[in-house]
Amino acid sequence: MCQIFSHQDPERYACTTRRLRLNGQSTSIRLENSFWAILDEMAEAEGRSTPAFISTLHGEVLEARGEPVNFTSLLRCTALLYIETRGAVGNGIAAE
Repeated sequence: MCQIFSHQDPERYACTTRRLRLNGQSTSIRLENSFWAILDEMAEAEGRSTPAFISTLHGEVLEARGEPVNFTSLLRCTALLYIETRGAVGNGIAAE
């Protein structure tokens, strides 16, 4: 069973840094390529660029909870939540 995980393409877990603007501030975010792929998919589904999608998400988090302690962790968990719920959301089941 672990061979499925241990034999995956190293490119999936290699990290990439992308530069973008959050609320007008230039910043960079470093994530594993697999998470970037999911965030790209999410942005495309929303009809936005990935930087615009992430900036909107950041703004919504600021409004709801204030500045996140670790925004990259929030992005990883957002990607996981999307994967966990995309079938459920498509069936009319709202994510909590």
